[in-house]
Amino acid sequence: MSHPGTLVLIMVVAVLAPLLSYGLGRWVRIPLVIFEIVLGILIGPDVLGLAHHDKAVDMLSDLGLSMLIFLAGYEIEFAAVRGDTLRRAVWAWLVSLVLGLGLALALTGADLSKTVVVGTALTSTALGTVLPILRDSGDLKGRFGTVMMAFGAVGEFGPIIAMALLLSGRRPGESAAVLLAFAAITAAAVFWALRPRRPWFAEVVANTLHSSAQFAMRFVMLLLVAMLALAHAFGLDTLLGAFAAGILTRLVMHGAAPESSPEVLGKVEAMGFGFFVPVFFVVTGIEFDLASLLDGGRALALLPVFLLLFLLVRGLPAYVLAPRDLTRTDRRSLGLYAATCLPLVVAITTIGRDTEVIGQGEAAALVGAAMISVLVLPLAALRLRTRTGAAQPSKTLPQGTETW
Repeated sequence: MSHPGTLVLIMVVAVLAPLLSYGLGRWVRIPLVIFEIVLGILIGPDVLGLAHHDKAVDMLSDLGLSMLIFLAGYEIEFAAVRGDTLRRAVWAWLVSLVLGLGLALALTGADLSKTVVVGTALTSTALGTVLPILRDSGDLKGRFGTVMMAFGAVGEFGPIIAMALLLSGRRPGESAAVLLAFAAITAAAVFWALRPRRPWFAEVVANTLHSSAQFAMRFVMLLLVAMLALAHAFGLDTLLGAFAAGILTRLVMHGAAPESSPEVLGKVEAMGFGFFVPVFFVVTGIEFDLASLLDGGRALALLPVFLLLFLLVRGLPAYVLAPRDLTRTDRRSLGLYAATCLPLVVAITTIGRDTEVIGQGEAAALVGAAMISVLVLPLAALRLRTRTGAAQPSKTLPQGTETW
């Protein structure tokens, strides 16, 4: 099918997915992303053969992933995510990285290139998938939400840094030097973002929010594109630029136009979740190699192994190193949420396939296990907290409604 027809099908799936999520929400809460990916598989070449990706669709999908990571960076509240909680989150991720690389080394037969790809993929957390669940349950603003924000932010940022250092194709020393140069420029941008803005900035933002000028949206897009371009110029993964852009945007908007910031975020979310992010997840389903996974061979056997490794590598360190003021139930829930992954697993396995480091079957097993983690682990975590009365469902959204 031609590109326009494929894009129409993608948007049909994007509209159908929230209807299914909402309709089934009265019986079981299933994250919206699962419907988007599964329906993408259904219309993809391995099932109905109606949709096929091309360069234009791939570009939109890449923008969707960048927007997802951008919004994850924007959500981080630095005033809350700091101190002992942040230190524990960093240590938990470092332990995950050591565990992931060690177990991947044994699993791949000491294949170093494949070990880096698999080991890094095992350390990620899908903060963008977990946040709306926490928001709907009323946990995002409480102590548990603060801890999860810290562990999830490190689980997003850590693998992106590891990708820049280990999967760039450069020597480690060269990669570190390039990353430090990028960090220095980003730090300068943060310093600029924290400087007080003149009153005209907030006035222009407020006065153009509902006009064709849309100054705030154009400014946000400038920051995003500039940081993506900077990452590309340094030969780094653009996801690093997207994450940094989200952080910068929050600092600028909250500092210079705090009254307009929530509405600006709503507009960015509408653009991201209304078009770009669904395209990314549906295309992930279209590109999913279902045939390799279901051929009855090693790939299918690896799927439950990878799911177990997500829990062991990412969930267990989060449980063990969680702040001591959390109850045992909260620490278990934290471990389950932390082991939930998908977007970065897709990005890392894509790099692995493009460089021919891992095969289609192994990539399909990793992505398939990540899909199951998104479907099962947040629901189990939410049920644990609901059972103990810790979670209080939000009244602002219908039961079962998911944003991401």
